[in-house]
Amino acid sequence: MKYQGVSALGVPLDFNSSHLRGPAEAPPVIRRILNNGSANLTSELGLNIGRDSRLQTLDDLCWQNEAAAFDAISQAAHDCYAQGRKLLTLGGDHSISYPLIKGLQAAGHQNITILHFDAHPDLYDELLGNRYSHACPFARTMEAGLADRLIQVGIRTLNQHQREQAERFDVEIHDMPSLVSGLPLLDIQGPVYISIDLDALDPAFAPGVSHHEPGGLSVRDILSLLQQLKGPVIGADLVEYNPRRDLNEMTAMVCAKLYKELAGLLLRDCA
Repeated sequence: MKYQGVSALGVPLDFNSSHLRGPAEAPPVIRRILNNGSANLTSELGLNIGRDSRLQTLDDLCWQNEAAAFDAISQAAHDCYAQGRKLLTLGGDHSISYPLIKGLQAAGHQNITILHFDAHPDLYDELLGNRYSHACPFARTMEAGLADRLIQVGIRTLNQHQREQAERFDVEIHDMPSLVSGLPLLDIQGPVYISIDLDALDPAFAPGVSHHEPGGLSVRDILSLLQQLKGPVIGADLVEYNPRRDLNEMTAMVCAKLYKELAGLLLRDCA
């Protein structure tokens, strides 16, 4: 399918967070920093996203109550793809990835590979009694058969339960100890959905997250892996930025950088 452009959507949801609230406040902060004039809007692929009419910013999504949120997110994703547009989402906590991917597949996408950057595998069957916690989205995604492959990069909190879940779902994990000798070569042929949790980064690069987990990726590590991708990138989310914990908005600037690069990848093969 040939897409006509990319829609950027804010999803201000953090009620599935297990530790701290705050990621719901992220979308307007990221947009403000993106456009604050301190850096230009050209991605490393050479696309000026500020002048590209194929990239459109939508109003932040809203819903009547918490029980209605996931259906609203899935419907928004479905509608976007049904209109011939890709979706770039600013979260919000990581629980939003499941309904986003659900909506993507409902619009007709099959054989999806998810490329997931995170300190945590987010494969819990449930956490604190919540099966839709931000610690569970990829358990829900894989058990529902919404993706053919799940590739995780930056993991450094793999406990026994999540190890068993990873084996159950045949997850391909590139954890931080395995990256000491270098970044992996990503062999991905089909359509790719990218999910970036900001805590994939070492806290030195991104202090504005709810869960500080030292020993993580650098910004350049993530950019280098994104730039390996040659096939179609059909969607992406950027989640778990918590403005309440940021220092001098340096994490917001990292988000703005990643937003530019994700937008460039998504626009690369649009009409």
